[in-house]
Amino acid sequence: MIYCVVPKPLADDLYPKLVEYYRDDENVTVIVERRESDRRARGGSPVSDEIAQRRTIRDRRRARVAGDALPLAHG
Repeated sequence: MIYCVVPKPLADDLYPKLVEYYRDDENVTVIVERRESDRRARGGSPVSDEIAQRRTIRDRRRARVAGDALPLAHG
C-alpha cells in the first residue's frame, strides 16, 4: 500500500486532483495530513524537555570484533 499524503494547506486544491489521478491504482491511497505539529519537535511541555535532557542517543549496531577476518574454507 502506498499513501500519498497531502499537506493540509494544499488539501482543498490538490486532494481532488490526486484522488482522480490515482483512482485506477488500487495500491495508492490519497490522504490529508492531520498532524498539528511534529511530535519529536523540541519546545514541548516541561515534562518532555526534562525527558529529552535525560535521553541518550546510542548506536544500536553491533560492535565489530577487532582483528582480521578468518580465511574462508574452499570446498
